[in-house]
Amino acid sequence: MAGTRGAGGGQVIGGDALLLRPWRAADAAELVLVQRGDAALRRWTGAAVDDEAAALAWIAGQARGWETGDRLGFAVVAVGSPDSPDMEGELLGHIALKDVLSGDGRAEVGYWTAARARGRGVAPRALTALTGWAFEQGLTRLELLHQMDNTASCRVALKCGYERAGVLPAAPPEFPLDGCLHARLRDGQGRMAST
Repeated sequence: MAGTRGAGGGQVIGGDALLLRPWRAADAAELVLVQRGDAALRRWTGAAVDDEAAALAWIAGQARGWETGDRLGFAVVAVGSPDSPDMEGELLGHIALKDVLSGDGRAEVGYWTAARARGRGVAPRALTALTGWAFEQGLTRLELLHQMDNTASCRVALKCGYERAGVLPAAPPEFPLDGCLHARLRDGQGRMAST
């Protein structure tokens, strides 16, 4: 896994046929295509990016997170093809470190995958890459929270070594269902599961 500076000062992280990089205004049209009509994505994220203006506003919010250093959002893209391995491929999802500036070495991880990427191992590969990078940056605990009925996210968390750490009660309207909290520590607890 490597990390380099990207446009706007954000990091670019490579890992297992994926590239995690800061969002760009040029991603707006593809972001709309990925989000439009994806009921599962809307259910889990609550985001509604229906047109290019909304996509640009969402991408600007990601850029603000990089500027403040509190939320580091990455577009997850496929790495090219066998003929052009250095070329970026399709947009597969999003992954972010949230609440990075808490000062206690902790951050929360959040992600989503495009419908076309589900079932292809994108979420665990992106989470593995981001987890390693975050620990290299000095974080000591990463937390991942999902709704109790989001069994796919639970499987991803466990596969990537995020142990169950508790249940958070529902807090409607933003969090209508109980949440399952997972955590992974830098000191070796929560080792990667074999695939």
